[in-house]
Amino acid sequence: MPRRVGERRLNVFSLSFLDVMSCGFGAVVLVFLIINHRIDDEGDTVDRNVLAELRQLDYQIAQSEENKRALAAELEVRKQRVKDARQRLVAATADRERHDTRATELEARAAVDEQAAETLKADVDSRTEEVERLRAVEETASRNDLRAVEGEGDRQYLTGLFVGGRHVLIALDASASMLDSTIVQVVRRRNMARERQLAAPKWQRAQRTVEWIAAQLPIDGNFQLAVFNTEVEFLLPGSTWHETTHPTALDDALTGLAERVPTGGTNLDAVVDAILAMSPRPDNVFLITDGLPTRSARPPRRGTVTGRDRVRLFTAAAARFPKDIPINTILFPLEGDPQASSGYWGLAVRTGGTYMAPSADWP
Repeated sequence: MPRRVGERRLNVFSLSFLDVMSCGFGAVVLVFLIINHRIDDEGDTVDRNVLAELRQLDYQIAQSEENKRALAAELEVRKQRVKDARQRLVAATADRERHDTRATELEARAAVDEQAAETLKADVDSRTEEVERLRAVEETASRNDLRAVEGEGDRQYLTGLFVGGRHVLIALDASASMLDSTIVQVVRRRNMARERQLAAPKWQRAQRTVEWIAAQLPIDGNFQLAVFNTEVEFLLPGSTWHETTHPTALDDALTGLAERVPTGGTNLDAVVDAILAMSPRPDNVFLITDGLPTRSARPPRRGTVTGRDRVRLFTAAAARFPKDIPINTILFPLEGDPQASSGYWGLAVRTGGTYMAPSADWP
């Protein structure tokens, strides 16, 4: 379009406009520079703070780990202390039990010592009685009694035993159970000294019983004294018979018996074998025992013997006794052996003998 005369042209890119634009652009650049510089400063400040916090946290973590290891080590030490304390407690408990056991043993020994003292005191008193008994032997020499035996207070006893026959065998059980009437006391006395075993009341009573029977032997007969446990031992030479009127035979047998200590088990088969081997055979047997046998001719298969085994051993041995020889049994019952009484009573009935379980003060 042709420009008219006198008309002014409008130029948008005049100097004023460019100045304004330059100023505005400069202001924008200046603002940008200012803003960017503050952001960098703030970023650096934030980074240093975070780094410091991280380092502090790392230090705290390291300290925590070190504390954790220390606590773990202390825990192990405490566990070991607890374990040691428990071991000491167990040891102390066992030691206390040993002391209690030892105290019980000492009390038992004290009781035994007291009993031994009483026995010695009674022995002193019995010396006078022994002299009187020897005088009584002289006075009764004209009678059939070979030895004078009296009960306490000069009491007489009705026994029902027939102490007669041409050949009389006295067989005494010398097993360990003859030391006492209870299993516990038998075990305790078995571990005592020889002198205390010889002084055991039950064993002394058994010896007095042998002496009582010997005192009733017929003056025109023959006798033999044997002790048995797992085997049979004759207290007079060999297995031969000796006259009751022999001046020293009976005293020698009783002296040998007084030195014998009960030990071992009980073998009733050995008694039967000894009876069958004697010539001539006895026509009267006195069996002094305290219970059923625990051994036989065969070696034991086990270390312990049950009640059923003992009944079986007795039945087998009893069946072998000759029926024409009276078996007179004097039983001192042992704790835990209730079938012994009926067994020996049956043996006495089958052989025509006598069975008795005397009171504690007999003979």
